[in-house]
Amino acid sequence: EITSLLSLYGGQFSGEQEICVNSPFWILSIPSEEMARGLMKRTVCAKSLFELWGHGRSAGELYASLKNYPMDKMLPYLQSDSTYKVHIHTFNRTLTQAQKIKKIDALEFLPFKGKVSLKNPEHIFWILEDYGMDPNNVPEEPFHLYFGRWIADGQRELIESYSVKKRHFIGNTSMDACLSFIMANHGRVKPNDVVYDPFVGTGGLLISSAHFGAYVCGTDIDYNTIHGLGKASRKNQKWRGPDENIRANLRQYGLEKYYLDALVSDSSRPIWRKGMLFDAIITDPPYGIREATRRTGSQKETVKTAERSTENHIFVSSSYHLSDIFFDLLKFAAEYLVMGGRLVYWLPIYRPEYTEEIIPRHPCLKLISNCEQMLSSHTSRRLITMEKVKEFKDQDQNSYLLDGQYMPYKGHNSFREKYFSGVTKRIAKEEKDNQK
Repeated sequence: EITSLLSLYGGQFSGEQEICVNSPFWILSIPSEEMARGLMKRTVCAKSLFELWGHGRSAGELYASLKNYPMDKMLPYLQSDSTYKVHIHTFNRTLTQAQKIKKIDALEFLPFKGKVSLKNPEHIFWILEDYGMDPNNVPEEPFHLYFGRWIADGQRELIESYSVKKRHFIGNTSMDACLSFIMANHGRVKPNDVVYDPFVGTGGLLISSAHFGAYVCGTDIDYNTIHGLGKASRKNQKWRGPDENIRANLRQYGLEKYYLDALVSDSSRPIWRKGMLFDAIITDPPYGIREATRRTGSQKETVKTAERSTENHIFVSSSYHLSDIFFDLLKFAAEYLVMGGRLVYWLPIYRPEYTEEIIPRHPCLKLISNCEQMLSSHTSRRLITMEKVKEFKDQDQNSYLLDGQYMPYKGHNSFREKYFSGVTKRIAKEEKDNQK
């Protein structure tokens, strides 16, 4: 998420520090404080951001680093007519109040001229100490220490304010609010973008994009879900109410002006005119476990389901193999994304058999990131982010990566489909076992 936002707002990981995934502290190089604040207005993963004045592997290194920090950059925040306070945050260790005061007093060599104000300071400074990630093996001294001026906090409060528990219209698989915002940030969604979800469901992924100022739309094959009809997913509620729909969800958060529309449509049969239409495609395809994988069929095909809604809407659906779903999704993204636009989606994984070869590829799309969310010891899903880097041509119509080469896609009878069929069966079995 941070890498995507840095590419959107400007900046990069600092060369001073080897980025360690297991460390809670990262050093970034950001050109301006304005850009830094812009990044923090988006992130739900980062807690706070500071202007780094000094750091080191010991207290002595930290103090030496602070003494080398340019005085002209310090002085604007140390004036006699200003107020300030100093916080201490220790990761993986708790300090006594006496220990905290001792560490703060050790910074007396800094030329603070203002008054201390604990309730309403103009400037807030932080000492950050990293005691590692192992709670069973906490060292006496921190691995790394940092000192800096607080600039901004992240958007962690969005997770609570957009919680699915409080949402007007939900489904069996409505996306968690935190993950929705992470997906929007992976897609680098920005104001006035057009964001599309081909498996829109109850529209949970549209809400996060609309929050960031993008115009949103989606399609789904389920007529009842799009129109807010049928059985309710909420506990102690049998049927959906008259105003339970995607538009009502956006209205709930004051985002209705960003809602374009939601249509009943089969994602395997695109309904859009040719051309680059969308700045981002952000979606969570069905895996065939809690939500069925379906596409429109014909009377000649074996009928899997035939549904009738209160509007007398009837359609015939046939099975939609998981491998075909991902192939169609990548092909659609390659054709309808603008150049530089991003596709963000979830891929189910059975961990013991997972290899990177399983990830679907397309010649017009570059893999940007592949992040794992653990579901159990054997199953997980991966958040795949891809960026359009090449214009879609007719020869790319059926391209699919197989054994390191792009070849024509010949349907779902491939090693990938065998793999994905196994994935869904194993995940379904684990869910049943967990319920028992």
